[in-house]
Amino acid sequence: MTIAEVVDARKVKIPAEKAWDQLKSASMISVAKGKKIVKFDVATADKGEILKRVMGPSGNLRAPTYRVGDTFVVGFNLDLYREWIG
Repeated sequence: MTIAEVVDARKVKIPAEKAWDQLKSASMISVAKGKKIVKFDVATADKGEILKRVMGPSGNLRAPTYRVGDTFVVGFNLDLYREWIG
């Protein structure tokens, strides 16, 4: 796997609308918060619900966020990463 871009969330802020510009092109978004994992099919999911899950309390896109192809993974959960990487 080749990493095309790395963005330091401490230095680059990604507000909701800018985040949505990227996320809306995804087919699937998986969001982890602690042990809870929520998966969204972007074609049928509510934009507001997705943004509620992927945005942090500071109004910035939560880190870590990974994009591979048309799939996003937001947050950290080891089981989700194992499933995602396969």
